[in-house]
Amino acid sequence: MNETPRKTGEPEPEVPAEVLGRRLEKEQRSAMFQREDDLNQSLKPFRVGSVSFLNAVPLTRGLEDQILFTTPAKLAELLQKNELDAGLVSITEVLFSDRYDILDTIAVASLGEVKSVFLAHKKPLSEAREIYCDPASLTSVNLLKVLMAEQGLKPEFKQLSGYDFATLPDFTLLIGDNALNFVRASHNHQIYDLGAAWYEMTRLPFVYAVWALRRGVENKPLRQHLREAKDFGLDTIDHIINTHPAYDLEFRKDYLGWHIHYHLGSDEKRGVTRFVELLRKHGLGTVHDPVYVS
Repeated sequence: MNETPRKTGEPEPEVPAEVLGRRLEKEQRSAMFQREDDLNQSLKPFRVGSVSFLNAVPLTRGLEDQILFTTPAKLAELLQKNELDAGLVSITEVLFSDRYDILDTIAVASLGEVKSVFLAHKKPLSEAREIYCDPASLTSVNLLKVLMAEQGLKPEFKQLSGYDFATLPDFTLLIGDNALNFVRASHNHQIYDLGAAWYEMTRLPFVYAVWALRRGVENKPLRQHLREAKDFGLDTIDHIINTHPAYDLEFRKDYLGWHIHYHLGSDEKRGVTRFVELLRKHGLGTVHDPVYVS
């Protein structure tokens, strides 16, 4: 049976909200797939590396098949050998080596409690004589050294030999997914969150990781694609939170939606400058001023 023609001037029939919602969802999904497709193969011929930690996921959205995922220590080694053109590395990898630029506007940072960088301790901090450190991050080790030195404490720092939570030493620095696994497990340690301690001392954000760009390489297209990946990741952060397999949904909402942020702005740069000042104050190595490129 043919439909009765609508008379001229007669209002359009109202579309149910459920139908409109499905249409919008379809359009958003289509746009997401298009952005993902646009980023596919976009990094060629550049060589890029990143860590596989949960907190880095939004910065590599759409680039996953083009990036080498490895440990922070291995990333640093590959950059030093000029086998990578860019790497998402600890901020101190850049500050302690005058051969990298920092991609502006992008970082892994926190303003206060970070949850995934902390000292697990069974005794008061003032009793620390030896601290065993996760070897994955030079930044976290130096941040802890600064925080302790500002309290007049200078314990000996040693490398942690393993991640058996049942036998961790009294004072253990953990970062990344190992830290998240520990804090979610049963344990007898107290938690000294380094992000919270830094904010309490400085009232500034702390920058843990940045995109380090090998200096002397023409990389304007690379910089643009890394910015596009970050924008895509943040625009689809709800999708990442809802679908990523790590941990549980409520934890991902809390961690990625609240404790970690990805902007490198004026406050974050002030935090980096303050960190540089304190590294120099406490004689923690030859520290270079950061160079930001857009």
